[in-house]
Amino acid sequence: MNFDFSEDLNVLRDQARRFLDDRCPPAAVRNVLEGDLPFDQPLWEAIAELGWPAAAIPEEYGGIGLGHEALCVLAEEVGRALAPIPYSSSVYLAAEAILLHGSEAQRQHFLPQLASGARIGTFALAEGPGNPAGEAITARYGNGALSGEKWPVPDGSIADVGLVAARDEAGSIVICIVDLKGPGVTRTTLETLDPSRDQAQLRFDSAPAECLGSGPVSWGEVEHLLDRAAVPLAFEQLGGASVCLEMATAYARERHAFGRPIGSFQAIKHKLADMFVANELARSNAYYGAWALASNAVELPLAASAARLSAIKAFEYASRENIQTHGGMGFTWDMDCHLFYRRAKLLSGALGSSSYWQERLVSHWESC
Repeated sequence: MNFDFSEDLNVLRDQARRFLDDRCPPAAVRNVLEGDLPFDQPLWEAIAELGWPAAAIPEEYGGIGLGHEALCVLAEEVGRALAPIPYSSSVYLAAEAILLHGSEAQRQHFLPQLASGARIGTFALAEGPGNPAGEAITARYGNGALSGEKWPVPDGSIADVGLVAARDEAGSIVICIVDLKGPGVTRTTLETLDPSRDQAQLRFDSAPAECLGSGPVSWGEVEHLLDRAAVPLAFEQLGGASVCLEMATAYARERHAFGRPIGSFQAIKHKLADMFVANELARSNAYYGAWALASNAVELPLAASAARLSAIKAFEYASRENIQTHGGMGFTWDMDCHLFYRRAKLLSGALGSSSYWQERLVSHWESC
């Protein structure tokens, strides 16, 4: 039994890695981190030309129909490069929400725009701190207008289209489509630990909106959308964790102390070994999640939870131990270690924290 991706997908990975090595070195990440631009627009346009936003979108909606396994492969490479682009919000969340719940007319209208990268989408669920919960949704939708606040919203300052969870006049959950550049929408960029990935607060004051699909959705359907997004996000985290291990290993080989490479000391060996074990566990769970996502298996909630939890742990641990391995230099601004630590901390809270996914894992484990 082959547990790896297909040969075609491995070729896609190699091509994506070469492209990002060339177009998204750490200096490109720093340009966004230290500058005034919310994302790397030339890089986004370049990957749109390569068809990456269209990878999992069916051909009848302007996509290239490579499937969700291809999306996971690309997500890992985006994570390795710490690419400062709205890939996760537009592709894993906005496009997926329209695919799952949009009407045929909405799919035909919005998905080709998202697939081409001409428009950027996002999904606005949170209304302040805390894990995802149906009872936390208080934004109101009625008579074609949306009111309320959402924050933090990934890439909310730059997205063109917002998929917004709200309550209709009957109190049921609906997902609204909103033109974020239209009237009644106020956007405020939030300060975060990782400014290379935009986060925003959105205020809606009777903003024109339309309901996604035929009407209300259950909280379980919202969680299903989060499950589907959690898998490629876990691959992003896995990509970042892998680079942290590579950086730490390379430094441990070249840095000498007391006439020996520091990698020959037992304390450093243990650090690197523990990083490797955490990464491999995360990879195993991520592959399980990719299978469940691609096959729409009933095990998806369990697989997504396991992938998300192990990826959070692996990336946070690897980014922290990478700094420790580099010693005093690892804490300096000039070293790239902090770029990975920033991204690890930001992604650890995306789509819900570890406690949310732990609860989801336990509840679905008990039901199996």
